[in-house]
Amino acid sequence: MPSLKLTDDLGRALVFIHPPQRIVSLVPSDTHSLVALGQVGRLVGRTTYCDSPEVAHVPTVGGTKDVDVEAVLALAPHLVIANQEENSRVALEALAARVPVFVSLPRRVEQGVGHVARIARILGVDKDPIARALIKRGYELAAPPPPTRRAFIPIWMDPLMTLNADTFGSDVLARVGIVNAFGDRLRLYPLAADLGKEAPRDTSGRDVRYPRVTLDEVRSRAPELVILPDEPHAFSAGDEALLREALPAARIVRVSGKDLFWYGAWTIDAIDRLAQALA
Repeated sequence: MPSLKLTDDLGRALVFIHPPQRIVSLVPSDTHSLVALGQVGRLVGRTTYCDSPEVAHVPTVGGTKDVDVEAVLALAPHLVIANQEENSRVALEALAARVPVFVSLPRRVEQGVGHVARIARILGVDKDPIARALIKRGYELAAPPPPTRRAFIPIWMDPLMTLNADTFGSDVLARVGIVNAFGDRLRLYPLAADLGKEAPRDTSGRDVRYPRVTLDEVRSRAPELVILPDEPHAFSAGDEALLREALPAARIVRVSGKDLFWYGAWTIDAIDRLAQALA
């Protein structure tokens, strides 16, 4: 194929003279997308969280946050697939100095589907029937329905954290008619400012999409649902009881964190599962 030039979500242009044959994936959802595209044979490295049975034979290179840079380089990859939010900046910069690193940060469902399409193009399989059918299904996902319920989506317990509308998980919920009760809430710095105890400092250059909140603030937003994903925090029965006591009028539903946060091929099937779970 002719050379291909693509820009990743960090705004860096990468040029591919040939489709890469040796790939290390540092993102579980991207690993799943490679499986869905029928490209497991090119995967030479993965994280310990890339747990699809199809890749059990592939060597691991650490976790998403503690990638072993030397282990990745030892696998002589032609391409490393990474995510700005999932992976540490230090590791990605160290890798990018030695090998091509394609970094994503989708914040909308369609961006996640578009990322699968980008990977298919990079691998030179975008015209293959498996890839075309998968991407077509993604682009044919129904538009978001009118919102019907407000939900609080905690992602951590101590401190209590949630996400705002500028996140992939929030957009996934919008696809099933769920309004994020904290969609407009920005994260403030330091923690005391987020909790309303002191004036906020400058947030320039900081990620403001994951606010820390109090139970009183959650009550004031009167969510009808509390949606508990099983990752990144494993909410205990005690956590659930505390939330139930604080929000007696809200229905509490446990869902798969993968269905909320795994962009790309996983999302294409997850939308229907979430719609049924939250009906």
